[in-house]
Amino acid sequence: QVQLVESGGGLVQAGGSLSVSCAVSGHTFTRHAMGWFRQVPGKEREFVAAIRWSGSDSTYYADSVKGRFTISRDNAKNTVYLQMHSLKPEDTAVYYCAAERNPRIGLSSSPLHYYYWGQGTQVTVSS
Repeated sequence: QVQLVESGGGLVQAGGSLSVSCAVSGHTFTRHAMGWFRQVPGKEREFVAAIRWSGSDSTYYADSVKGRFTISRDNAKNTVYLQMHSLKPEDTAVYYCAAERNPRIGLSSSPLHYYYWGQGTQVTVSS
């Protein structure tokens, strides 16, 4: 049974930094794309970042987080990370990690592309 478990969320002041992790069990996602999404109540789930390893890491970021967030992965630990810097109140959301079911080409920002999802971790940025 595949499980994605996020951790590391919390409360941080604007301008601060926070890292969240996603530990995967039940499957090895070495060549699968992994993504981070976020969602606030009443709004659709929003793409944040994605990563695929195929000899080297390929990454893709939403414009709203480019230059502030960094996605990375440790295949040996089957874990994906999202480092967040220069956080803004509008970054407040529940952050979800996701994995595609089968390895594909390229990286997608659509939540429909991803099959496995974690339960989410709350990130709150105070002003």
